[in-house]
Amino acid sequence: MEVVLYCPEIPPNTGSIARLCAAAGVRLNLIQPLGFSLEDRYLKRAGLDYWPHVDLSVWPDWESFLRRGEETGRLLMTSARSGEPYHKYSYLDSDVLVFGPETKGLPAEVTSGAEAVLRIPILDNVRSINLSNAVSVILFEGLRQTGDLDAKN
Repeated sequence: MEVVLYCPEIPPNTGSIARLCAAAGVRLNLIQPLGFSLEDRYLKRAGLDYWPHVDLSVWPDWESFLRRGEETGRLLMTSARSGEPYHKYSYLDSDVLVFGPETKGLPAEVTSGAEAVLRIPILDNVRSINLSNAVSVILFEGLRQTGDLDAKN
């Protein structure tokens, strides 16, 4: 399983997600442009001293990621309001979980290549949940279903 952040905007979110990916043993892909520098102190602080353990790839754009020369699993896109509830989806260990920028979500040109669009059900009075929380929820459901959590312990 892999995590992709498409044009992330908030450094502490990306730092927290990097730490999560290090803990889960999954690759983190960042698609540029980023809303911050990879040297940002808030990014570094959120990731703490786990950065050496992050399997990190940075891509200049979406097309470069898609042409990366590796076998890409199913592209599972995420949305705050549409798609299948994440917990009702059947994950594979090769799935690629794609999350959009905090303020805009994924553009149509990216979601058009989706195997599925997933959402976390939330109440209507809340616009969305924090990106790092969303990645945690969906990634760990995928790892739980595929048994990848058990294999790491």
